Amino acid sequence: MRQNADFALYHAKETSRGGFVLYSPGIGSAIKTRIEVIRDVDVALREGRIDAFYQPILRLDTRAIVGMEALCRLRKPDGEVVSAAAFHQATSDVSVASNLTERMIAIVAADARSWLDQGIPLQHVGINITSADFHSGTLYARLEAAFGRENVPLKHIILEVTESVYLGQRDPVVAREIKALRAHGLRVALDDFGTGFASLTHLLTVPVDIVKIDKSFIDRLVQGDPSLAIVEGLVGIARKLDIQVIAEGIENEAQAVLLAEIGCQLGQGYLFSQAVPRQIAKGLLKRFGQPPAEETRVASGIANPIDLIA
Repeated sequence: MRQNADFALYHAKETSRGGFVLYSPGIGSAIKTRIEVIRDVDVALREGRIDAFYQPILRLDTRAIVGMEALCRLRKPDGEVVSAAAFHQATSDVSVASNLTERMIAIVAADARSWLDQGIPLQHVGINITSADFHSGTLYARLEAAFGRENVPLKHIILEVTESVYLGQRDPVVAREIKALRAHGLRVALDDFGTGFASLTHLLTVPVDIVKIDKSFIDRLVQGDPSLAIVEGLVGIARKLDIQVIAEGIENEAQAVLLAEIGCQLGQGYLFSQAVPRQIAKGLLKRFGQPPAEETRVASGIANPIDLIA
């Protein structure tokens, strides 16, 4: 009985502070699962089994790679690699969430340095940031230290924040930190746009540099579907706000063509590549990476769409 009360108290603190929650068997199971996931990730961190895979971001007109998104992966003791979705609950623990970000920052900094040293075209890498990272008050210092050690300019980094973090309980700390990071010259992308309760009006008070349209809109992207009108409207409004748009989850050529026709310049998804290990990512950048903007202008004499975020 005491354990059941503890589970209910723990759940109440997380979901309804100031209120109360009646215990149900489901609460106990959910909390036990979360504790197990947190423990597994903590062990993986200590054993060096957390790694970064990279998914390319491309220009939809030329299909040149202009960036990568670094995605967290956990390698199980038997060698199986699982995506962050399988252990996302671990980020509810502030310490584990912070350590995951610290590990990812270190990996991305080292990989970026290696690619730059080899002359491989690298414009930017997106790193996903949690609520705990914003609340630590040390995010910029950690980024500066990690990338400084590798001598990688922070211009190569884009911080990706989901809608739930961006607007979580109207958190003033996150809003303040986003503004401070952008004041330091870092760029911020709003990930999974359209899945939560964010809207373009929020971008007036907490501006970002990039909006990433969620896959749920792209899945329905066909002529005559309301999603097409929504995405087209978003692209037009974002352009007027000087915000770049990236379409996520592009899985077929028809979607890519429609997006290009309505003015969306950038995209990522399985049509181009899934998230891949660093060696494969290096090969993709080597073959398809777009040169830095200055070189592109000299070579082609045309403006570069990625200038908006590069």
